[in-house]
Amino acid sequence: MPVREARWRASRPIDLARTLAPLCHGRGDPTTRFAGADFWWACRTADGPGTVRVSVVADEVRSQAWGPGASRLLDAVPELVGESDDWTELDVSGHRVLREVRHRRPGVRLPRTGRMLDSLVPAILEQRVTGHEAFRAWRLLVRTFGERAPGPSEAELWLPPEPATLLSVPSWDWHRFGVDGRRYRAVRAAAMVANRLEECVQLSPAAGFESARRRLQAVPGVGEWTAAETTLRALGDPDAVSVGDFHLSNRVGFALTGAARTDDATMLRLLEPWRGQRARVIRLILLSGLMPPKFGPRFSPNDISRI
Repeated sequence: MPVREARWRASRPIDLARTLAPLCHGRGDPTTRFAGADFWWACRTADGPGTVRVSVVADEVRSQAWGPGASRLLDAVPELVGESDDWTELDVSGHRVLREVRHRRPGVRLPRTGRMLDSLVPAILEQRVTGHEAFRAWRLLVRTFGERAPGPSEAELWLPPEPATLLSVPSWDWHRFGVDGRRYRAVRAAAMVANRLEECVQLSPAAGFESARRRLQAVPGVGEWTAAETTLRALGDPDAVSVGDFHLSNRVGFALTGAARTDDATMLRLLEPWRGQRARVIRLILLSGLMPPKFGPRFSPNDISRI
């Protein structure tokens, strides 16, 4: 299959692995993968399906793409790796943990895929369940109702299902994937307005992030957490805060105050000094590796596919 290539020099360091890691929904994500220093991603574009491979050598970003959507994917690589994600105004000098992580990881950025539904569907599947359950559901959904992505056989990537295909998935297959009725109804509701959601990518940066979150939350079954997870990946939203996350408030509280347990209200208060850039601060906290102490028995998920 013909391949298109592009190279360009980044304006500042890029930590490709840590920048693009949030785009992988589990190690078995059929739409993305890391192979050595290369990042592979398959998706559907306005020109058709495509696969792109991205690597960074010194300050040069190298990319190859295959399929009808190859040219569009190559054009989108700078946004994908966060070239326009500007951290210069983020001041973390007053907090030791954040300052040290920022110093150690100067190449970390927020990615922007420009694909709303591709970020929204896995976020819906991740509602109120463990990562293992959600990643399994996403993997089975893509491999059952998606299709092979263009590109070399070594990529082994799949395209996510189109909106019309998501609407045709029967309830018994959702059950087989371990997805309860509330979540698959939310996926169907999102698929029905997929075109309207994709319009969020064209909104102006000044009001685009908040407008996008409001539009997402107008979809039945999509709340504040799911909207933030979506705009963070699809739009590179620098102020996305996943309120309602099972672990996030505790990690933020522990990193910033040393408290073992923190609720969402306290987390938002702690992050308030960085309003407008809270997603960047959260990314630094997650990269710090700091984990609050664990209490109580290990959570045991209930696999509904076995019921």
